Amino acid sequence: MKKLLLCASLLAGLFATAQEDYTAVTIPLQQGYTNQVFFDFSSNTQTAVAANTWDIAFLRISPMSIGARINDSRGIRVFEVSDNINDWATINVSSEEEWTELYNSETTWLTGAFDNGSATYGWGEYNPATHHVSGSVVFVLKYADNTYKKFMIEDYFGGYTIKYATWDGTEWSADETATVPNAGGEGYTFNFFSLDTNQIVTVSPADTEWDLAFGRYYGNIGTEDEPTMYLVTGALNNAATLTVAQVDETGATDETPVLPAEEAYSEEINTVGDDWKSFNMQTFTYDVDPETTYYVKQTDGTVYRMYFTSFEGTATGNLSFNYKNITATAGIEDVNGNMTFGFYPNPTSDKNITLIYDIKNNTADKGTVSIYAVTGAKVFETEITSDAGFYTRQLNLSQLNSGVYVVQVQSGSFTQSKKLIIR
Repeated sequence: MKKLLLCASLLAGLFATAQEDYTAVTIPLQQGYTNQVFFDFSSNTQTAVAANTWDIAFLRISPMSIGARINDSRGIRVFEVSDNINDWATINVSSEEEWTELYNSETTWLTGAFDNGSATYGWGEYNPATHHVSGSVVFVLKYADNTYKKFMIEDYFGGYTIKYATWDGTEWSADETATVPNAGGEGYTFNFFSLDTNQIVTVSPADTEWDLAFGRYYGNIGTEDEPTMYLVTGALNNAATLTVAQVDETGATDETPVLPAEEAYSEEINTVGDDWKSFNMQTFTYDVDPETTYYVKQTDGTVYRMYFTSFEGTATGNLSFNYKNITATAGIEDVNGNMTFGFYPNPTSDKNITLIYDIKNNTADKGTVSIYAVTGAKVFETEITSDAGFYTRQLNLSQLNSGVYVVQVQSGSFTQSKKLIIR
């Protein structure tokens, strides 16, 4: 038993040492914030996308969930110009002062600027006879270079039928149309569409492969009663895979952090947001708040602590932060009070991991270790002993492709899951 306890202590020490140092990250949004960058904590990877490659993101998580967001990072503004589709041909940009400006929600991905229009669905009305949502609102998109496109969603029935035209300075171009499906590859919240190329484009990684989206978005810099929307630069979090707690404490500290209470974590996508920095009118540079820290908690229980260190503004678009994995007990989870488990390394580059598990009491139930792909398909399974003791088990996963998986340990009727990345 002493040998087992010593082994457990050494392994815990190994994990603690591996997680002791912070990882420094610089996000290059580029001069003028021309990039969006999706960041993943577990793999420390960035996916950069030019902001001008897309215009509208169409919700596609289920046929019953519909919505459309404008690309804030491109600086596009959305206006409702008429609630009568018969006005389509006579829309005139000289009437801009009479238009109503609309914004994406900054707290949920599920509500976009078009969903905030005056119709029941923002942009259209439900037809109970056909079960379609028919477009009833005409919008105009104003771009950062002061060009315009008029736009409407004409119909929704398992996909979005859209129509748009471009203002050339004196008149509108011929109408263009497209249908954007509310479907596609599994594991993505949106289909991103380019009005420049009239096609769906690849923007974000799969939902399980990013945590924070850095770029620009319209945020309220006023009050709740008197909102003032302004194009800010910051980070929106992936509500599908994590929650975030903002805590007032020194970011750079040698003290062992105390995890926030469960109720401190928020599902609002702007919890990280942009308020970790402020503009200094004396130096004309940005100051980063040294006492604003974030705890990012993923659905598998992994917790990352992060704090920002710099923001260079529009001149370079660079921002920097430090983060580390501070998951309690070095990522070893209690399955049912009788068993704890963890594994390392994670990510793994040679497709081998070491499973660690401690069974406190003998049980008649056999334990299992199962690995699932993000599609939900089981790709690996093996049994583990039910005898009391501390064990390590080598798992060879050479048959699996690189990607994101879920490792699930089951003991009796209880299960615990953790994310695994194979590079």
